[in-house]
Amino acid sequence: MKNRFSTKYMACTAMLVAVSYLAVLLTRGIPKVSGFLSYEPKDAIIVMAGFIFGPMTAALLSLLTSFLEFITISTTGPWGLLMNVLASCAFSVPAAWLYHKKRTKQGALIGLGVGVLSMTACMLLWNYIITPFYMGVERAEVAAMLATVFLPFNLVKGGINAGIALLLYKPLVTALRKGGFVEQAEEGKRGKFSWGSLLLALIVLVSFGLWFLVLIGVL
Repeated sequence: MKNRFSTKYMACTAMLVAVSYLAVLLTRGIPKVSGFLSYEPKDAIIVMAGFIFGPMTAALLSLLTSFLEFITISTTGPWGLLMNVLASCAFSVPAAWLYHKKRTKQGALIGLGVGVLSMTACMLLWNYIITPFYMGVERAEVAAMLATVFLPFNLVKGGINAGIALLLYKPLVTALRKGGFVEQAEEGKRGKFSWGSLLLALIVLVSFGLWFLVLIGVL
């Protein structure tokens, strides 16, 4: 969208913040990994917004959604707010930046893959630094969980959200175009439906979803 501060842009951003926050509310009942790590699908909405509007919008949605969660339902206080913002930004901003460098299916796949790895690496570092403060445990205890708890959790969380983004991005951007929130694509650049893309999205989503079930002890 040419005017970043247009009424349509702000309305669309507010709507996407509401959707990402609703995604958090609807998944609060999902069992936590190791009793304290919660899966939330909000990053899938945030990264799709980044694909549409750019990495700065992804960063903005990360901040706004995490702040809404902080002032309403969060039980982890400012530390949880910081960790939520870092995780969402680490996933969505690199993915959106790379996609806008190469606006193709390959660019989206590369962006999402880098986003998953970026978030995983970022959260290993920040969990090591911050978790001892807000959980009241020794740093050595956190260090022992990096490879066995935090690494698989963040890979699975990122993989599921990447799969959701692959599955829903095309329907989302099509709906926003029909609503006049996003400019219509030029005819030559209009994406076509791809069974291959759908199959890939389902494989990613199912694979990481099964891995998540393993992490929470269902499988």
